[in-house]
Parts: sequence; C-alpha cells; structure tokens
Amino acid sequence: MLKTALSTDISVAERPASLIKQVGIVICASAVIAVCARLMLPLPFTPVPLTLANFGVLLVGLALGSRRGFAAAALYLSWGAMGLPVFASSGPGSFAQMLGPTGGYLWAYPVIAFLAGWIAEHGKPSFVRNLVASLSAEVVLFAAGISWLAILTHSWRQAAFFGLYPFLFAEVSKVMIAAAAAVRLRRSL
Repeated sequence: MLKTALSTDISVAERPASLIKQVGIVICASAVIAVCARLMLPLPFTPVPLTLANFGVLLVGLALGSRRGFAAAALYLSWGAMGLPVFASSGPGSFAQMLGPTGGYLWAYPVIAFLAGWIAEHGKPSFVRNLVASLSAEVVLFAAGISWLAILTHSWRQAAFFGLYPFLFAEVSKVMIAAAAAVRLRRSL
C-alpha cells in the first residue's frame, strides 16, 4: 500500500515537470524554425527567398511528432504576427509578411509540421518513413505557396516560376537532410 501511495505521489509530482519540459521543447523548436527562417538567400528573379525555414518546420514535425510540431509551427507564426523578427528578413515582417508573396508557405507551416509528424509517428521510425513524410509535407507546402502566389499574380505559370522551379534542387536536399537528422533527434527526445 505504501509502495502504491509513493508511486502515485511521484507520478502526480512528475506531471507538472513533464508539462514544463514539453512546453520548453515546443518553445525551443519554434526558435529553431525562427533561426532557420533568418538563414536566407534572396533570389533576384522571385519575391520568394530561399530560406531554411521549411527545413526547420520539417525537422521539428518529424522529430517532435504531429501535435508538438504543429504547436511549434503555430507558435512561430504567432511570434511573427506579433512583430518579432522571426520571418525571413526579405519581407516587411509582422502580419503583413503573412499576406505577402510568402504567405501561402507561412500559413501552411503548422499543417506541414503536423502532416510530417503524423506520418513519421505512425509506423517504425526510419529514414524511409521520414522521407515519405517529408515529401508528402512538401507537396502540401508548395501547393499552398503556389496557390497563394497564383492569387497574387493572377497566373499559375508565374506562380510556379516564382515559387516552385527555383527551389526544386534545394528542396530535395532539405528533405533528405531533415529525414536523416530526425531519425537521431527523435530517439533523443
């Protein structure tokens, strides 16, 4: 009886610590996305810069899973909407950046973190599963980004020129690296 009471007290006492740990992980993951977004290369022929933000979102989703990945990406968007300098510096920042040329990509971040995390967590963790999860999430990301650009430019062709073609090679690299890195990160979290 004493053993049961002690284990119950310990598990009750561990819940707040576990919650604090989970909140800390989500906040840190959101900061990882922010740092990745600030690492960018403006391209002179498109209003969409080449950033590591979507790499960060994929990595967070794959490593943390669907719920924490979604929370981290949503927190990242909240920080940006409040005016914190977390978005790529090529845009106006704040909520205005979420309505600009990169808006479709930004709004999709919580969804792709959730999707990548959900696919990754439903099955045996592996590079191949993470690769499938990353590729699926990238399709959703670019569908959202190009759709938003098509609304702004009134042309699907122009939207693809601005938001897809210049990024294909870089995206393959980001997907491969995120899939590989997430296998190790997931084990440690």
